[in-house]
Amino acid sequence: MSMPFYVPPEQVMKDRADFARKGIARGRSVIVVGYDRGVAFVAENPSRALHKVSEIYDRIAFAAVGRYNEFESLRVAGIRYADLRGYSYDRTDVTARALANTYAQTLGAVFTQESKPFEIEIVVAEVGLDSDADQIFRLTYDGSVADEHGFVAMGGASDAAEERLGTAWRPGMTLSEVLRLAVDVLGAGDNGERRVLDAAQLEVAVLDRDRPRRSFRRIVGPLLTRLIEPRETSDAPAEVLGGPAGSEASDVSDGAATAADGPLPEGEPDSPSTP
Repeated sequence: MSMPFYVPPEQVMKDRADFARKGIARGRSVIVVGYDRGVAFVAENPSRALHKVSEIYDRIAFAAVGRYNEFESLRVAGIRYADLRGYSYDRTDVTARALANTYAQTLGAVFTQESKPFEIEIVVAEVGLDSDADQIFRLTYDGSVADEHGFVAMGGASDAAEERLGTAWRPGMTLSEVLRLAVDVLGAGDNGERRVLDAAQLEVAVLDRDRPRRSFRRIVGPLLTRLIEPRETSDAPAEVLGGPAGSEASDVSDGAATAADGPLPEGEPDSPSTP
């Protein structure tokens, strides 16, 4: 009788971790950064159908890098969890902390029990009543959870991106400032070369604390172009998304509000939520 091939457990875990990290590093980066009125999400994503950033619940959003089918399954599970908890108890009982803990359990179980770990990294963010109450949780492929403050970068050369963000980001920056910073960081190459990213190559969304109930909105079109233009050429005011604005045109792909040409007049109803 032949003896089974033995591999030390620490070597198995190391191989799985290396496998997952290589898969994540191949993906395009996502930056999540706080600004004076909420939390902004900026992803290099030319696709208009496959989103890296999505709404989960009233004041909670989700961003991910890696294999799309894997993080999409987690996104859908998170929406179901939030809807069930909000319906069974109260909408205020749905928090980013609880959702992050649930995701951590799932990712940890897959990493230790399945033959292949998830090749994903995700962020769950919740906007609070003020900037001190904002929460950003980063979850890695093995279920580890980190409570980030101010900003986080995932995918690609995330270490270099976070270093650049750390030197340039400061509390209280306006939306246009953080978007220009994020685009500049995404366009910086490892070898010193810089790429120019336009609005068509970006997926941008915000959690706006001044919006009633549903804080999530996508930013696309001419408004996004104006916001990411260099300061000397931009004609968009820094507070273009500030204040308790009304709703914008509905993004039928996921029920999120879309700002195509700037805020519409106040008083327009929010688009209905879709799963």
